[in-house]
Amino acid sequence: MNRLAAAAVLVFCVPLCGSAFAASAPDPSGTWNRGDGNAKVRIAPCGSNICATNVWIRDTSGGEAVGDRLVMTLRPKSADTLAGKAFDAKRALTYAIQLKVAGQRLVTRGCVAGGLVCKSVNWSRAR
Repeated sequence: MNRLAAAAVLVFCVPLCGSAFAASAPDPSGTWNRGDGNAKVRIAPCGSNICATNVWIRDTSGGEAVGDRLVMTLRPKSADTLAGKAFDAKRALTYAIQLKVAGQRLVTRGCVAGGLVCKSVNWSRAR
């Protein structure tokens, strides 16, 4: 589940209309440190989507690598939450994903198997 959760949370990543966020949508753009201290990801537009790309990995033994990315298609769910799908090409998996943005904090929740297997990960904005 660690690989699955890490991939689902890779981070971070969110497409709305084109590469711009709607005025009322939370904006997860930027670089984020994963709560376990093992990863740093950059969330940014990639084409018409938003991608979360690993920019630093402390321990690669779990299969994570710099350059791994999730391509996300998200829509606002509430004032602070985006929800949708994330595709991990390395693992050929699609996740249901939610990103909750609260100032300098981000919580990602990725699910597979129709929502039967889920994991949340906390992030803090990199300085």
